[in-house]
This record gives sequence, C-alpha cells and structure tokens, in this order.
Amino acid sequence: MLMGKTSKILFALILALVTLALCSILRPWFSSLLWAVILAVIFYKTKIWLSRATGGRNGLAALLTLLVICLIVFTPLAIIASSLAREFNTVYQNLQTDNANIARLFYEYLGYLPDWARGLLAEYQLDNLTDIRSKLSEVAMKGSQYAAGSVLLISKNTFGLAVGFGVMLYLLFFFLKDGARLVELAFKAIPLENNMKYRLFARFAAVARATVKGTVVVAVVQGALGGIAFYFAGIEASLLWGALMAFLSLIPAVGTALVWIPAAIYLFATGMIIKGLLLTLWFVVVVGLSDNILRPLLVGKDIRMPDWLILITTLGGLSIYGINGFVIGPMVAALFVTCWNYFYQADQEKRRLNGDDSKVPAQQEVTETKR
Repeated sequence: MLMGKTSKILFALILALVTLALCSILRPWFSSLLWAVILAVIFYKTKIWLSRATGGRNGLAALLTLLVICLIVFTPLAIIASSLAREFNTVYQNLQTDNANIARLFYEYLGYLPDWARGLLAEYQLDNLTDIRSKLSEVAMKGSQYAAGSVLLISKNTFGLAVGFGVMLYLLFFFLKDGARLVELAFKAIPLENNMKYRLFARFAAVARATVKGTVVVAVVQGALGGIAFYFAGIEASLLWGALMAFLSLIPAVGTALVWIPAAIYLFATGMIIKGLLLTLWFVVVVGLSDNILRPLLVGKDIRMPDWLILITTLGGLSIYGINGFVIGPMVAALFVTCWNYFYQADQEKRRLNGDDSKVPAQQEVTETKR
C-alpha cells in the first residue's frame, strides 16, 4: 500500500504516539518484563532440549523449563532471603538492646590507634567518650528508623511484589513458548539492514547471558567465600555480611572491599592481628583471584568490552535503574559499541568502494610521524 508524504508523516506521528502510550502502560511492569526476557534468553536452550525430549510439545517444554527455573533459581533465593531475614532481625535486636556495645568498642579502638590518628579524631571532637556515644546513638537511631521504615515499606509492597512476580512468570512462559516467533516478528518489523539486525539481536542475547550468568556466579562465589572467612574470623552475622558482599560484587573491582576492609581494620584495632592478616590475605589472594579469573572468563569473554567500561556502565546502571541496572548498564554499552562499530565499518566500506583512502586525523598524524 502506497502512501503520500503527508500520510507517511501522519502515520509516523501516530506510530510514535501509540508506542509512547504503550511504553507508559508497561512502565509499572518494566522489571517483570525485563527479567522475563532475560531468563527466557538464558534458559531457551534448555527449553529446546526439553522440546526434543517431549517429542516437539512446545507448550509442555515451556512449562517444564519454567518449573526448572523455579527449582534452581527462585527456590534457593527464597531460602536465602528467609535466612537473611532471621539474621537481620537478630542483629537489629542486638542493636536495640545494646548487646553490641558499639560505643564502648569504638572507644576501646582509639587506644590502638597511632597519635596522628587520635589527633585527627580530636579535630572532629571524636576523642571523648560522651561525644562518641552521643554521635553513635544518633547514627544508630537513624539507622534503626531507616531499617524499620524499609521493612514497613516492603510489607506494604508485598502484594505488589507478588503480583509482579506472577506477571514475570506468566510472561516468561509465553516468551519460552513463542520466543522464536516473537523474535522473528521483531526482526521483520525493525527497519534496519539484516546484517545490523543480526548483530544487535546476537549482541543483546550474548550480553544478557554473559552479564547475568557471570555476575550471579561471581556474586555467589565471592559471597560464599566472604561469609566463610567472616565465620572463621569470629565476626557476627557472617551470613548477612556474605549476602552483602555478594550484592556489592555487582560492582566490579571494588565491591567486596567495601565490607572486608572495615572488617580487617576492626580485627587489627581490637588486637586480633593474626586474624586480621589472615582475613586480608584471604580476600586479596583467594577472593581477588576468583574475581580476576571468573569475571573475565564468564563476563568479559562474551561481552568483549574493556573492564573500565563495564565498571562505569554497571555503576551508572545501578544508580539509575537499581538492581536491574547491573544488566541494563553493560547491555546499553555493548549495543552502543556495536552500533558505532557497524557505522565505522559501513563508512570504511563506502570509502573503499569510492576509492577514498583518506585516513582519520589520528592515523594521518601517526603516518606523518613515522615519515
């Protein structure tokens, strides 16, 4: 069907408006939609294998894949969340009853500090027990209020979380069942060259698989290693600290250090020098080695982006999109790099066909320098 110029402009405007309207409608379910797509991409090969095993029954294979995902992903998460809730409650009760004796312990640490450190604390009026107790009590009260408010907020949003989880499972089933057809329809609808569409789709799938798979494996390994180290070091709430380190490991290079460095300082300050040294060696050598081996192997290999770009896009994604950002950040960066690489290659091919051998300024400068 042919359309005139005015009709094309009007149709493009209508298309843009209805697309924006649909995006605004889907916005409350963005997280459910995102994770349904990601899990469908990750477990699609499992669904294909089950489809062959069930004699080509696509719906049954999708349902079995969904059950597998619930068994190996959501069930362990529920168990860990329950354990963390109990441990957090214990820590919270200790803080409320002052069993932790935060102010007294902190004041004792001052005796282990060098003169220059105590002088620095004196400048900020932190060398007096009364002032320290007052400041710590204020911080503890604010922290308790924040924690209580967070728990209340989570309780209020329990229904919303349950509905979002149900929507995610519902979408995941149909993405597994009809994923190939949906990708084919999207592939035909996108007005780009086939080569570019293949690159973008392949890049999206590779980054989604690598980011989630690699990040989750690294988080589990580092959280487990950190929790074990804290347990043997005699640090209370080792499971809670291990979970925190697992979450912070989403930040490449510096994540777990935000937890174990203060813990090592605590051990040194209380006179447990051997434990402090062993804890430091454990995290620097064992945990650091696991990060340097697993992350490039599981994430960097498939994403093929420099570590610094993965770091800043992960941090940016987390700051804007929350927990979803550790996938969205690297994914946007990977698609950005793919688009610019395609643009560069297309431009170079056009120059070659036109017989234009001109170089970019940097290349010209290097050539002239060599001469």
